[in-house]
Amino acid sequence: MFESAELGHKIDKEVFKQEVPKLRAELLDVQYDVLQKKEFPVVILISGVDGSGKGETINLLYSWMDPRHISTLAFSAPSDEEAARPYMWRYWRALPAKGKVGIFAGSWYSQPITDRITGDMRRAELDERLDDINRFEAMLVNEGALVLKFWFHLSKDAQKKRLKALEKDPRTAWRVTPESYDRLKTYDKLQEVAGHVLRVTNTAKAPWIIVEGTDDAYRSLTVGRIVLDAMRRRLQQPLQQVPVAPPIVHPIDQKNVLSTLDLTQKLGKKDYESQLAKYQSRLSELVREPRFVGKHSLVLVFEGSDAAGKGGSIRRVGAAMDARQYQIVPIAAPTEEERAQPYLWRFWRHLPRIGRAVIFDRSWYGRVLVERVEGFCSEADWLRAYAEINDFEHQLVASGTIVVKFWLQISAEEQLRRFKERQDTEFKRFKITDEDWRNREKWDAYVAAVCDMVDRTSTGLAPWTLVEANDKNFARVKVLKTVCERIETALKGEGKSETR
Repeated sequence: MFESAELGHKIDKEVFKQEVPKLRAELLDVQYDVLQKKEFPVVILISGVDGSGKGETINLLYSWMDPRHISTLAFSAPSDEEAARPYMWRYWRALPAKGKVGIFAGSWYSQPITDRITGDMRRAELDERLDDINRFEAMLVNEGALVLKFWFHLSKDAQKKRLKALEKDPRTAWRVTPESYDRLKTYDKLQEVAGHVLRVTNTAKAPWIIVEGTDDAYRSLTVGRIVLDAMRRRLQQPLQQVPVAPPIVHPIDQKNVLSTLDLTQKLGKKDYESQLAKYQSRLSELVREPRFVGKHSLVLVFEGSDAAGKGGSIRRVGAAMDARQYQIVPIAAPTEEERAQPYLWRFWRHLPRIGRAVIFDRSWYGRVLVERVEGFCSEADWLRAYAEINDFEHQLVASGTIVVKFWLQISAEEQLRRFKERQDTEFKRFKITDEDWRNREKWDAYVAAVCDMVDRTSTGLAPWTLVEANDKNFARVKVLKTVCERIETALKGEGKSETR
């Protein structure tokens, strides 16, 4: 894989001097075109062996382009805050907005490669992580991003020679550390691991570009031209979106997961008060349990028909927890900042750290519900969202997050009654809007979307709980009971893993 990057590629210095002015001017022009259109971000990954010119290349891009519209993110070992969340959290937060260029010095590849070299990650674990990365990068490209991945290579002898040359020059000696020579000792292992990583993640959507780092002029000119050509092509050829999900097939007998719910279930006032107190007390104890506080976080997702009682259920859950331990995140139409990012970005940024909880009042499922029904995104967008959402939730659960998802369902007749009640009650009028009435006219379309959502995203790791919500008392108790049971199940599994 690295043979072509060990041939001693060189560029004459005079040729370099002649080429650079034109290249710099063209890079600036294309950068401003990207910035003006704001249709896609440019994500540049800089990876490779020590001494191969990674830092010099980043500095070069800053000097050849407008640095005001470039961000550089350097990642080393995770901080305490980063380690307390899913491993991709810190990379999601660093993604550049549309029109901007983000350079990642160290990326989502760095830690897996290091962990594999040191033996802290098994081959099967590495391959699982690489599969996650491939899907993440595919999502970035499907969202419109231009992803460029550079691996700067040196042969073992060339690396040793390069380190000694840098060490002798007072201007560059600071770049060489004892760790640089320690990593030189693991060169062969790095090539083995890196070769496997590059092979598995060299995809059509985000291919690797291997550049020899021996000659500064060759490396610089090669990278500059590749970045220029890639940005030009992306501007000239808009992203072609193709649905990447199996077709949706609806049952011919019209029976579905919502139509079979028993919405007549009720809970009397006395039983309600008794069970409410019981499960709120249990929940309060569970979120203070040392095994939860030390290893888990909680993400609650509330979706449902308009006027189904999401707010009331959320308040009963919140009342059982310390206000310092949880956050409620209401989701409305995305802001301008959020529209400049992949649609899952605004949810990643709110994920709780270990020991905390976040309650989403509406969620990432808006992509396959309101955005689908109202035509706010293309069919290709919402069709691929099912798999992307499943990947997202899988990463949450794998990191120790307990994900509990609720759909609160009421009948069309009960919804109409509640709408009229809200209109006629002074302190409830804020709850009813013209949008609610418009959504009601699309009842059947929303039912179809909900059924597809449940079928495609109710997984073993993050199943949906359908709540019969015609009776608010019944719904609130079912929600609380379900949250308690899901936390208890997770803690029991933690206990089993500790005894093995």
